[in-house]
Amino acid sequence: MTGEDRALVDRFLDMLAAEAGSSRHTLAAYRNDLERAAESLGGSVSAARPSDLAGLGEKWAELSPSTVARRAAALRRFYGFLVDDGLRGDDPSQALPRPKFERPLPRILDEDEVARMFESAEARASSGHGPAVRNLALLELLYGSGLRASELVGLPRGAVRSEQPFLMVRGKGSKERLVPISSRAEGAVAKWLELAPPGSLWLFPSGKTHLSRVRLFQIVRQLAADAGISPERVSPHVLRHAFATHLLSGGADLRVLQSLLGHADIATTQIYTHVDSSRLVELVNARHPLATRGR
Repeated sequence: MTGEDRALVDRFLDMLAAEAGSSRHTLAAYRNDLERAAESLGGSVSAARPSDLAGLGEKWAELSPSTVARRAAALRRFYGFLVDDGLRGDDPSQALPRPKFERPLPRILDEDEVARMFESAEARASSGHGPAVRNLALLELLYGSGLRASELVGLPRGAVRSEQPFLMVRGKGSKERLVPISSRAEGAVAKWLELAPPGSLWLFPSGKTHLSRVRLFQIVRQLAADAGISPERVSPHVLRHAFATHLLSGGADLRVLQSLLGHADIATTQIYTHVDSSRLVELVNARHPLATRGR
């Protein structure tokens, strides 16, 4: 990547941080994708011609479709920024490769498996052992509120308040949303706070900061193993998927689910309609006006 390209990429990332509220992880991902694209182009990214971009399809042939799509999306947004700021007169991004791939369905657990995880976690927490009590509170918030891993570990100590049935969560792009919290989760968190190290700013402290996402991942896999479930099938995100799918099975409205999950686009939420197709068929058969007419 040329020195001029680096300066323009820095300006582009500053724009994403200021105007879109992009997180550090998102900005790092954009930078990495643009740097890899520069390597493939072998020249200036900002001055690339449509013919240069058209050749990326062949150069990226060994990459997965999702990686190609992500890098192309980063370049499209970068060129859009250059055009909007008058730094380039044309947008060459129409020449970028557009891989066709099917979005994989999310892995989920059925309700019986989730119940087994809770039974095991509750039994261990009944001992009063600090880590076990904390782990039950983590599980309650993951499955009961559908939080992202980063949202959960970053909760401040006072996030859960007595008789307040919701949390204020700061999600992707620093967007805030209200998330319901069950009385079960409230009780589990209250028991954890009785044992939690004092003086920390975080609900789930670890050292000088909060529990890491990696450590949360390890804890969730151990909770699965304790319940006799293959750890490879379970992660914090799988529990979030279970929250969404089981709510949809219970008749939740898709727009409500979008709000609870913090999805900017309902197209992201609609993936759960594929996961729970049997429920949708049942709803049509039970609720459609023709369902009550004689055959």
